[in-house]
Amino acid sequence: MRSVTYSMGVSLDGYIVGPDGDFDWTAPDEEVFRFVTDEIRDVGVHLMGRRLYETMLYWETADQDPSLDDSELEWAALWKPLPKVVFSTTLSAVQGNARLASGGLAEEIERLRAEPGEGDIAIGGATLAAEAAALGLIDEYRARVHPVLVGGGTPFFPRRERRVDLELVETRTFSSRVVCLRYRVARRTVS
Repeated sequence: MRSVTYSMGVSLDGYIVGPDGDFDWTAPDEEVFRFVTDEIRDVGVHLMGRRLYETMLYWETADQDPSLDDSELEWAALWKPLPKVVFSTTLSAVQGNARLASGGLAEEIERLRAEPGEGDIAIGGATLAAEAAALGLIDEYRARVHPVLVGGGTPFFPRRERRVDLELVETRTFSSRVVCLRYRVARRTVS
């Protein structure tokens, strides 16, 4: 069964966006960018909310930007054909290899897990990830922890009504002092 992953940059105090809406501190250096590029290779479909979709629209035509370096062109070549599902109540159309979600998040994930296909089901954006987490749909959390305290904003981890046990799968420290933490949700088996 395809795993549902949530991967984003996060401040040490737990925010993906600061109180002023700023996230420039998440701009990756070359080493982290290579890591993120390698991570996207394992994604079969990317689910996102409107704000992330609009932020990532640049990459739909980035291959036409003459200022991009080889690593950015590689990212664009991977991102552009990647199937995307956008959850929005305000958009009536989307561009590129994207479609608007036809149902709720749980139904969409259930359908995608049942379809033949390879690669993870990635979730991007705090609001959508919070909904998936509340429904118990996230299988793996991947936090790229940046050495900065932003003091508030949009949290990486939503407030939860229940405890979720995690198993550490991988850690990696980059020369930029960013630390990647990869945790799998510990699912309890009923005997």
